[in-house]
Amino acid sequence: MSELTYVKAVNEAMARAMRADDRVFVLGEDVAEGGPYTTTAGLAEEFGTERVINTPISEGAITGVAIGAAQSGMRPILEIMFIDFITLALDQVANQAAKAHLMSGGQLTVPLVLRTQGGAGYRSGAQHSQSMEAWLTHIPGLKVVMPSRAADAAGLLASAVADPNPVVFVENKTLYFKKGEVADDPEPIPIGEAAVLRNGSDVTIVALSRLVDDALTAAERLAAEGIEAEVIDPRTLVPLDLDTIVESVKRTNHLVVAHEAVEHGGFGAEIVAEVQAVAFDYLDAPIERVGAPFTPIPVSPPLEDAYLPGADEIYAAVRQTIS
Repeated sequence: MSELTYVKAVNEAMARAMRADDRVFVLGEDVAEGGPYTTTAGLAEEFGTERVINTPISEGAITGVAIGAAQSGMRPILEIMFIDFITLALDQVANQAAKAHLMSGGQLTVPLVLRTQGGAGYRSGAQHSQSMEAWLTHIPGLKVVMPSRAADAAGLLASAVADPNPVVFVENKTLYFKKGEVADDPEPIPIGEAAVLRNGSDVTIVALSRLVDDALTAAERLAAEGIEAEVIDPRTLVPLDLDTIVESVKRTNHLVVAHEAVEHGGFGAEIVAEVQAVAFDYLDAPIERVGAPFTPIPVSPPLEDAYLPGADEIYAAVRQTIS
């Protein structure tokens, strides 16, 4: 085991995939120089610029090239530098990558990984700080992965590269330089398996990405007050490991769902709907949701701090549901 930052775990997972399979290549804006957060640092030096390809600033073109390469037998890892600009590639993602397998009668596969990152906290303003994963979960034909831990990022990226059809791999920029234990030769983590990070008997907290650590912080505060929270990181949004969440709710009888994305229309609403459909009779109180307010993300540091949900909001939601 080694202690690695999240960003280094992603970087090394890509390097392992490229060493193992000559069909794997990386493309995106400034990837040969390492990108703004060093996610691709050193790859061009090891594999050359024929396999680590800088592209124009055109998300639609990057994605279109990757789709064509994937359909031709390659395994591209494309990077959309900020998830905010996946809007410019949505036609390619939603109408080409996600549909090709079905519309070809199974003759085509699209084994690509679309890596991107989102999240606020870096004072980057409304156009470089959004959490837009819910948009992508609404597209049949895509798998959507959102790990919060360095080890999970390494294992899930390996599985994403091996998948025969498109996987969107959503990272969070505020997690990039957090460290965690990662196996020197990580095993792939199956897509669609949640992780229970803390056991508890009084309330279930399902948290996504950056808010996983905030959920664990809130759980410790609650434990000091005699409330034991179970914390679950879904890790994958599509397919969602509903069984693990429901099994927990049947024991705790309370649920809080938390994510950084705007609460209105966020993926938390889907989790709430799916849980109550199969476990309504086990709930002792309404499910509580934690998310950002329905407003563009401010660039002002104090306003951005006030905008972002975190441990305090999760704590308050737990107190509300068990009151």
